[in-house]
Amino acid sequence: MSQAAAQRLEAFLERVPYVRFLGMRAELAGDEMTAVLPFAPHLIGNVALPALHGGVIGAFMEMTALAQLSVIAPSPKVHKTIDIAIEYLRPGKAQVIYARADVRKVGRQVANVHVEAWQDHRDKPVAFLRGHFLLSGT
Repeated sequence: MSQAAAQRLEAFLERVPYVRFLGMRAELAGDEMTAVLPFAPHLIGNVALPALHGGVIGAFMEMTALAQLSVIAPSPKVHKTIDIAIEYLRPGKAQVIYARADVRKVGRQVANVHVEAWQDHRDKPVAFLRGHFLLSGT
């Protein structure tokens, strides 16, 4: 991605307080962005397993979608979530989790985005997100 895209991504990550709370970061490789959520004890939801909180995984995937949109649909404001649906497939272990967003369609006002999150192997996803996002005007 271009230097401008990297700057837009970094601006998004710095602008959203919940991204900082989670400790989320993102890596760019060519035209692909991979979001990374390093493990931290405050992200645990089930101490018996231990497993990441489902809300943390869902929020991480939502932030991944918004981060990807900030790169491909630049705006001085953060785009807004209209709706999301999450499929939890397996518990998120107490370790780093990764996610990638696939922007399926960008219209004049709404974008459709799918996100997958995984840990050890990308072919064994932890969860999927499908969402619609309202694009903020420039």
